[in-house]
Amino acid sequence: MSDAATNIAALIEPTVEALGFELVRVTYGGGRKPTLQVMAEKPDGTMGVDDCATLSRELSLILDVEDPLPGEYLLEVSSPGVDRPLTRRKDFERWVGFEVKVEMHEQMEGRRRFRGRMTSFDNDVVALETDEGPVELDYEGISKAKLILTDELLEAVQKQAKSQANPADEVGVNT
Repeated sequence: MSDAATNIAALIEPTVEALGFELVRVTYGGGRKPTLQVMAEKPDGTMGVDDCATLSRELSLILDVEDPLPGEYLLEVSSPGVDRPLTRRKDFERWVGFEVKVEMHEQMEGRRRFRGRMTSFDNDVVALETDEGPVELDYEGISKAKLILTDELLEAVQKQAKSQANPADEVGVNT
């Protein structure tokens, strides 16, 4: 994360949490009119359009008063999406078993990028099953990671959305 993004994250995180959301990622950059992208979600992993609008309004107020960035920029508030970035330990724990892309800060075994099924996340070690065989990556050494959009991932997300829409189905309650 850039220094600007780190500073913005520290500035907005209390408000994000006060509104009942969790901050997933903050990025800042671009050309003539840079973009400040804020990704957030509710603790259950959902984030609707109305949630994004609410959070955007509140963050705009803070950013207008604090004015932490030079010049004009575009504020973009979004959900992490299906092929979401993995930025927190809980993201890695939650998505074990799915395909991921990982980029390391420094080379490991002659490369920085890895792709494969995440088989575990224990003691800050991300275990992947890649086409070249198993790899273990240190969580602290990861610069970027994200889920890969697969049919299996879509199916899991749809199943989760259905269970949240009708929780009675999950616990076997007759409706």
